[in-house]
This record gives sequence, structure tokens and C-alpha cells, in this order.
Amino acid sequence: MAGCKEVPGPRYVRSGADAERGLALIKETGCAACHEIPGIGWPRGRLGPSLVGFDDIGLIAGALPNTPANLAHFVRNAPEAKPGSTMPAMPLTQPQAADVAAYLYGLDDA
Repeated sequence: MAGCKEVPGPRYVRSGADAERGLALIKETGCAACHEIPGIGWPRGRLGPSLVGFDDIGLIAGALPNTPANLAHFVRNAPEAKPGSTMPAMPLTQPQAADVAAYLYGLDDA
């Protein structure tokens, strides 16, 4: 067993952000209408990319480095974060967007 590694924790940790609030906001905002999201059984949208294993995605929307600040900005206002994005701006405050990011980054732990 000397070659086995300890299971890593989440790659990104945002102080003050809350994954449980993030999941509630994802449900309330209707993100699953367009995305497949672990923790939400229905709907399982196919219009946007699946968010299963989001923590391992290298680039957000194929363009932005996968960092907490970029993710929160993209979740809140995708057209501003990545001009030309088809994802609409979402009715979230900055702290709420950080909570959504905390949930997405914790998916590997779910």
C-alpha cells in the first residue's frame, strides 16, 4: 500500500461560502433546467454542460481558469465574464454566487 495516496480534499475552499446554501440556490434559481447537477434528481437539463465532476474541469466555459473568483463571476453574470456566453446572467448576489461555487467545488465529496 506504499504507492497509494491519501484521498485529497476539495481543491478549492472559499472562506465564508456555504455549499448547502449553494445547493438551495441552485434549486431555487433553476440551474438544473439547463445542467445535470449532482444532488438534483429532476430536471436534468442537457442544454448546458453536465456539472458532474466540476472540480476537475480545467477551464470554465472553455475559456476561464477554474478559480473561485472566476466561477462566482461566471455563475452570477456569464455574459460579462465570457462575452458571447449563452448562459444568462443569474439573479444572484456575489455572496450567493460564492455559495453556488462552494457547492460545485464540493461535488467530488458528495
